[in-house]
Amino acid sequence: MIAHARLGHSDLHVSRVALGSWRTFERMPREQGVAVMRAAREAGIDFLDDARYDDETGTAPIPTGYSEVVFGELFRASGWERDEVVVANKLWWEFWPEQQAAGELDASLQRMRLDHLDLAYSEKPPEGLTVDEVVDQVGAVIESGKLRAWGLLNWPADLLAEAARSAERHGVAMPAAIQLPYSLVRRSPVEDPETIEALEPSGASIVASATLAAGALTGKYLDQESHGRIEHQRNDPKHATALGAARELVSLGAQLEVPPAALAIAFVLQNPHVASVLVGATTPGQIAENFQALDVTSIAPLR
Repeated sequence: MIAHARLGHSDLHVSRVALGSWRTFERMPREQGVAVMRAAREAGIDFLDDARYDDETGTAPIPTGYSEVVFGELFRASGWERDEVVVANKLWWEFWPEQQAAGELDASLQRMRLDHLDLAYSEKPPEGLTVDEVVDQVGAVIESGKLRAWGLLNWPADLLAEAARSAERHGVAMPAAIQLPYSLVRRSPVEDPETIEALEPSGASIVASATLAAGALTGKYLDQESHGRIEHQRNDPKHATALGAARELVSLGAQLEVPPAALAIAFVLQNPHVASVLVGATTPGQIAENFQALDVTSIAPLR
């Protein structure tokens, strides 16, 4: 049985490894996407993260949100039972004020062909939209039954604390989670004292993203023939730290007979504020590799 954690003070309990879909499924053959989703389901992952993106392929039938259409199709084709999985999405506020929270989430649900979301992460409010207004609108969507819990996406510590104060004033559920980048080579803002202090009033859990540093921590870019997001950026100084860490992860992984990616994920899982780690995958094999992180945490401390 895969380990689970509670998100904040909500009633959501999620697998400690979550499957994301950031610019992934719409770029691969449909049968490949189904294979990845089925591998995740069979592994026991029950926390899925989706979002609306603008089309970058030039082939999508709609300019924005086709990612949600594809996600919904794969979700149904993969055999998921809706009440056995936590589905998260984003609230971008991209078309605010013409489109309020209820309208944006309704549109996402229509594209996904779902009747509700379990978790919606709010992006930082655009200029002119106050935290109080965000809380009021999210609270109304929760009250409508179309959303079970809400969270924050990349909010700084001061706004996180303000969101908790606003939720308390307005009688709205506290944010259950905050999605933040966190990895072996990117400790801030998750480990910053300001963030840790700001988490206390709401009790929000961290869902860690960018844990593999654009794939650098998998060790694959140490092979000059490997392809991927940063294949043409190996000499860019901004990736030097991650690529250096990858060499150490490869060495340690060889000793423990564990993939470097699993070691990188296991490091993040050991943070007591982290409920789940968001990973992406393009093959069932990557699901299996990432999943090994849950075993690594019992081998030895990695901090």
